[in-house]
Amino acid sequence: MNFKNQLKIFTGTALSAMAFTGLARQSLAGETHYRQLSNLPFVQNRPTAQTAQTLTDELFFQRATQVYLWALPLVNTLGMQVGSEKAFGSGYNILPIWKDRLNAKTLVTTPNSDVIYAMNYVDLGKDGPLVVEAPPNMQGILLDYWQRPIPVDGGKFAGDVGFAGPDGGKGGKFLLLPPSYKGKVPQGYYVYRSGTNSVFIFLRGFYNDPANLKPAVALLEQTKIYPLNGQAKPMQFPNASNIPVNMLPINNGSAFDQLKRLVDREDNHLADPDWLGMLALIGIIKGQPFNPDAHTREILDSAAKTGYKMSRVIGFQDVLKDNSLKIYADRHWINPLDNITPPGAGKTLNLSWTNVAGGYRDLDARIWFFTNYYAVSPGMISKVPGKGAAYMISFTDSQGKPLVGANSYILHLPSNIPAANFWSVTLYEGANASGLENGQSFPSLGSRNKPKQNPDGSTDIYFGTNAPKGKQSNWMATPKDKGYFAILRLYGPTQNYLDKSWKPDDIKQVK
Repeated sequence: MNFKNQLKIFTGTALSAMAFTGLARQSLAGETHYRQLSNLPFVQNRPTAQTAQTLTDELFFQRATQVYLWALPLVNTLGMQVGSEKAFGSGYNILPIWKDRLNAKTLVTTPNSDVIYAMNYVDLGKDGPLVVEAPPNMQGILLDYWQRPIPVDGGKFAGDVGFAGPDGGKGGKFLLLPPSYKGKVPQGYYVYRSGTNSVFIFLRGFYNDPANLKPAVALLEQTKIYPLNGQAKPMQFPNASNIPVNMLPINNGSAFDQLKRLVDREDNHLADPDWLGMLALIGIIKGQPFNPDAHTREILDSAAKTGYKMSRVIGFQDVLKDNSLKIYADRHWINPLDNITPPGAGKTLNLSWTNVAGGYRDLDARIWFFTNYYAVSPGMISKVPGKGAAYMISFTDSQGKPLVGANSYILHLPSNIPAANFWSVTLYEGANASGLENGQSFPSLGSRNKPKQNPDGSTDIYFGTNAPKGKQSNWMATPKDKGYFAILRLYGPTQNYLDKSWKPDDIKQVK
């Protein structure tokens, strides 16, 4: 539901029906705030000193809040970089690998515990063009700091490396060039031209047996990253598993400090003049000091916290601008990427979150994605049977009620689950979209865990504080005091998913 529709409901029937509820009181309190602003006194047609101060602070708060929401893809990437580099160090040659898989100790939006992750953050402005030597039989994405897949010379690929990339999974040398690069481009490289100096490198390795991760880790450790020109530093591969680290979008005033550092290492290509102007209005200007006083700091901190909460409101919606995100008309499962063009059903958005018909940035769709997720590429959303991945997200049960840790649920998956490679179900914290800390080794369960099947080949997965009798192998624990949501992943979705002839049941509460 969009904010216009919410406002109509709150100011119409809902208010009359719930005049004495907390919700109505909150709506009236919000309305009073706006009325108070509009009625601030002017004397002799001029604002009083108090009016001027109040409106100046309000204007600064609103600008900072909107900057935060507009910059959420950057804030998301910066959150990962800051958290990672604090724990594992910085530099193009440092590639943390989650060698024992990624569990709930790593706070990052909707990670996949069923592959081996490796992530790095590089600066082409400082180090110049960089070469990424990728091994065969892996999958990766090269993204700028807006998390846009980086275009590849030749026009057929963007961002993808490995199976979905120009190398077709054979591996090779991938050359990262900074914006507006004018130098000579040598032969023998797949050439990626970034829109920002800062680049996010995201690699994934695959394993067949959860009890033997070494081959997948050893494969990722064959990766090399080094300058096109100059001396290369030896690679380091710290093990990031089981180390508490916060890589979530930054949700306090320090987000603006990180945006300032980003602006300083980028040129004017980071944003258009209007948004560079908005950054300037809150004090963020390339090459100039950013030293807010205590009062301004307080407003910036409140703006970031408010902006983040607003993003969480948007991120739980299943309708954006009257466009449903539901995969099936009679189910609650949603997919935010089915409207990407090509090849989405709605065919209105591209991977820069631009509405291709209207020529405008769909900011709510972009906010929706980057409060909950990160990293997308053409290969990930491929509609070719057996390629890419499908992401089916459920925020609610079959009755449309939010999933609650104290309740018990069942998810019925019909037989012949349409995944050429593997499938999994993962649970995530409602508060921040990181993996649900549920006391189990990983907040996921899937085909490689070999859950028990029913006689007809279907599979039932159980969620709750306690395992149903005899269902331990098919059960995922949920802390009773936490709300959460679920993602069903299909790696290599087959035709019966793509044509929607196969569909999972909704998550149903059981007493």
